[in-house]
Amino acid sequence: MRDETAEQPAPLRSGLTTGSCATATSLAAARLLLCGIQADAVEIVLPKGKHVQMRLEFCRLTEQGAEAGTIKDAGDDPDVTHGALLFSQVRLTAEPGVRFIAGRGVGTVTRPGLVLDVGEPAINPVPRKMIGDHLGRLAEQAGYAGGFEVTVNVEGGEALALKTMNPRLGILGGLSILGTSGIVRPFSCAAYIASIHQGIDVAKTNGYLHIAACTGNASEDTMRRVYNLPEIALIEMGDFVGAVLKHVRKVPVEKLSLCGGFGKISKLAAGHMDLHSRHSSIDLPQLAQWAAAIGADEALQQGIRQANTSQQALAMASAAGIALGDAVCEHALAFARGIVPAQVQVEVFAIDRQGAVVGHAGAFK
Repeated sequence: MRDETAEQPAPLRSGLTTGSCATATSLAAARLLLCGIQADAVEIVLPKGKHVQMRLEFCRLTEQGAEAGTIKDAGDDPDVTHGALLFSQVRLTAEPGVRFIAGRGVGTVTRPGLVLDVGEPAINPVPRKMIGDHLGRLAEQAGYAGGFEVTVNVEGGEALALKTMNPRLGILGGLSILGTSGIVRPFSCAAYIASIHQGIDVAKTNGYLHIAACTGNASEDTMRRVYNLPEIALIEMGDFVGAVLKHVRKVPVEKLSLCGGFGKISKLAAGHMDLHSRHSSIDLPQLAQWAAAIGADEALQQGIRQANTSQQALAMASAAGIALGDAVCEHALAFARGIVPAQVQVEVFAIDRQGAVVGHAGAFK
């Protein structure tokens, strides 16, 4: 009988995006300039209409205008910006509208292929609209006919950006100000998936029609060794192979190489789009069936089914002369080809923990 009194785990806590932080701090600084209101909190409206209160660390006048800051709270999401101080500096201008500037710790776009033009501060379209809408309403309430210059800063953003894909995307000097809903959903990994999409877009726009999507550093090193691909053509997909395949379906390239550890590629071969252990597991009985199809005897099949890890299963197959790595890559290739357009040339590499290729399927070179 289920114990109704047993303590249940607390639900994961949502947070707010850097776009929400930039909106709140811009609004607070502008309101101080136009209305003389110096507050320790500010209310903003998210894109879907939800009202949220955000605490301010400071709200003060400066020589050029005003500035306000808040601490980024990503909730229970493992976000690199969690706990960072984000602050906006606002200056009034004669020209109506909002002009955005990348301050300290906010990047600048240096390569084509992103939604923002080269030379623009890396403040994405939805945060720009949020800020513009809030400042527009404030100006109307205050009877102000001029415009605003908004400089967004993230303390320590230059160092934090090195933990993201921004340098590879050509966003230099800091972080991006992101968000489409204003809310960070725990473990949604939306920002990571968006970076994968942006990476593919940037590579294609800059003329790189062969891209390699890799699960980690070892697989990236393998693709550099095999193809001598530049960094811009290497897509760090982590566990999100589905994000790559679905985006290539919409934005086709000439050639897609998928590379990952044998265990992760075996998950792809089994039809999993998210290779993280939270969402998929290695199917040893399936590996045994694939081994049987290419000649493994009953003893080897039983050994694979009872293996502790996929690497042990692979080692047993290799010792018996059974090319299990190639077989797994063939199944992964068939699954991937079922998603991407027919004109995209696809291949799959599986590697061991040392980065050596232990399986391959698809056209090479």
